[in-house]
Amino acid sequence: MSRSDAMPGESGEIREALQQILDARRATLDESRQVAVEKQHARGRWTAREGIAGMLDEGSLVEYGGLAKPATEGMTGAADGLVMGTGTVEGRPVAMVAYDYTVYAGTQSAVNHSKISRMFEYAEQHRLPVICWLDGGGARPHDMFVPNRLGSPTFVTFARLSGLAPTIGIVPGRAFAGHANLAGLCDVAIATKNASMGMAGPPLVEAALGVKLTPEEIGPAEVHYKSGAIDLLAEDDAEACALAKKYLSFFSGPVEPVDAPDQVKLRDLVPENPRRAYDVRKVIEGLADGDSMLELKPAYGRAMVTALTRMGGQTVGVIANQPMFLAGAMDGPACEKAARFVQICDAYDIPILLMCDTPGLMVGPDMEAACLVRRSARLLSALANATVPLMTLVLRKAYGLGYYIMGSRPLTPAILLAWPTAEFGGMGLEGAASIIFQRELAAIEDTAERAAAHRAYTDDLKAYNTSLRVGERFGFDDVIDPADTRGILIRTLGTFPRPPERTTKKRTIEPI
Repeated sequence: MSRSDAMPGESGEIREALQQILDARRATLDESRQVAVEKQHARGRWTAREGIAGMLDEGSLVEYGGLAKPATEGMTGAADGLVMGTGTVEGRPVAMVAYDYTVYAGTQSAVNHSKISRMFEYAEQHRLPVICWLDGGGARPHDMFVPNRLGSPTFVTFARLSGLAPTIGIVPGRAFAGHANLAGLCDVAIATKNASMGMAGPPLVEAALGVKLTPEEIGPAEVHYKSGAIDLLAEDDAEACALAKKYLSFFSGPVEPVDAPDQVKLRDLVPENPRRAYDVRKVIEGLADGDSMLELKPAYGRAMVTALTRMGGQTVGVIANQPMFLAGAMDGPACEKAARFVQICDAYDIPILLMCDTPGLMVGPDMEAACLVRRSARLLSALANATVPLMTLVLRKAYGLGYYIMGSRPLTPAILLAWPTAEFGGMGLEGAASIIFQRELAAIEDTAERAAAHRAYTDDLKAYNTSLRVGERFGFDDVIDPADTRGILIRTLGTFPRPPERTTKKRTIEPI
């Protein structure tokens, strides 16, 4: 048989058209772009493809749009600055998009807007979690004259993913304008400690304000971490990926249980002296499977701890008052943080454990000026309208409207437990004594005697509202040995029906 008569593929030669495709594809890979890769490494940053490799299971990426080029004539750039596709994270299907800082500073262009919108639409159609690697400097001004530059659906499509599937934003370097907007739309935003983020970069800031600033001066990661815009702060790109994987794992259903620490130690975590502070994180860690606890926004709203964890292999969202800050009194940032966390748990059918130790809502003119009336109402509204099961554990103080919000009986928790250190009050008991016995106290002229009488009245109220006395009045479902808490909670979780399979979203999650 002659060469010309050979069957397709038998000659071993690659046709010219295929060779052109293979060459073009190879040119987009890191090994073919050594100079660009070295520059990125000099910044202390991974490349976009290294970010994808650090996030996805090996060999799972199905890339979309790898051959795309810039729309502006005369410009070139691998994949037009956006590497994207589907893959798996620990076996779970996901979509991932990664801006490539080595291509025009990872800017958003006409073509890569079209690409990313396609990926978001695919994720919306198939309810895939989305991971965004946001290393870029906003819009690409070169594309201002491209006909299809205006009207990209990117941000609208991504906003529609809220509550449909988990969305994670990783900011490994600089994220400005559109990149920052995507981070703000994500359920959780993770940044490296040297990252910076802003709704406008240095050129636009200078044009608007007449001030020259570096990206780091505009929006360093630490500022966003304290403001709550960043949920998790990582040491480097590798830790950012590890945190993203850990966060995503909570949405994959039950796993094999892991042993918890010695439960007897829980008996001594809450001090007997009600004025002594303690770190409620130690209680959460003590109840959790292994090292499963992942706290979100730890530097913001510090009077409250919000954390995902597992108990008996099942994901649980924990909202806990933090006595280490404001003695656990609930201020605006704490309430807002917790309200948004409730929305995340409710959207993805995660039961919530409320751990109460609060003297109530924070008081005073500064709080009123900071809109506490509305901000505290956000948390109560979120809990009252959530459809996931609630469980309540009163660790110590359960006072006033703070306790009412933090899982009291009107919120119909599946179980309402208290530790022996718990104490109840419709308001702060010192203040209650002043109101109830106002006439009796006013009749005592001697200041020292009046103070002693006030202490006695307060002590009587405290004696009436100990955990045992409230339990005897069935104010709690049970007052328990702290060492038994984990077992009771796990058995209670086992009584909850399996959430129904969903084909549509249950609710949206507010950006803040």
